[in-house]
Amino acid sequence: MGALPTDAALILVDVQMAFVEWERAGLRRNNPQAVANIARLLAAFRAAGLAVFHIRHASTSPDSALRPDRSGYRPMEEARERDGEPVVVKHVNSSFIGTDLEKRLIDGGHRTLVIAGITTNHCVETTTRMAGNLGFDARLVGDACYTFDRIGLDGEVRRAEAIHDMTLTNLNGEFASIVTSDAIVTALAEPAAS
Repeated sequence: MGALPTDAALILVDVQMAFVEWERAGLRRNNPQAVANIARLLAAFRAAGLAVFHIRHASTSPDSALRPDRSGYRPMEEARERDGEPVVVKHVNSSFIGTDLEKRLIDGGHRTLVIAGITTNHCVETTTRMAGNLGFDARLVGDACYTFDRIGLDGEVRRAEAIHDMTLTNLNGEFASIVTSDAIVTALAEPAAS
């Protein structure tokens, strides 16, 4: 993959406790290493002195675990922001709708976006699609996001692995490049490209 451009920014989408709570309640997910990979990406971006944007979902739905007044709104400890790292609060699936994320990225000169987070087929996918449509060089880290099993329209269980894989397949090439956390961490260790 080569070195990442110096304009790269890490976008961490909804790495929040609600998803830990869902798993504890018995919902099954894929990519058991995803949060550890998110933490690796975050550490590598910080070490390289590159920009990090934390996206937090503040649901307006009365029953949502992601409401700001609920424990599920809190960030996972592995992805907690540091002083100076912006937290962009959204209320819909896309990190670009109703927020100033696009303006912040453009004003900061960030054209390359490395995207990771939860869940693959909801807010991560929507954010990635919009990033591509807005002209950013979007790179979605497939092993640093995950999703949960879902019931299909036919009443059958769709496994998280299949949902995740199909989402990555749909995004690859048209909206983003699908990459691995190892590739990003290695690229960050190489001399920066401009």
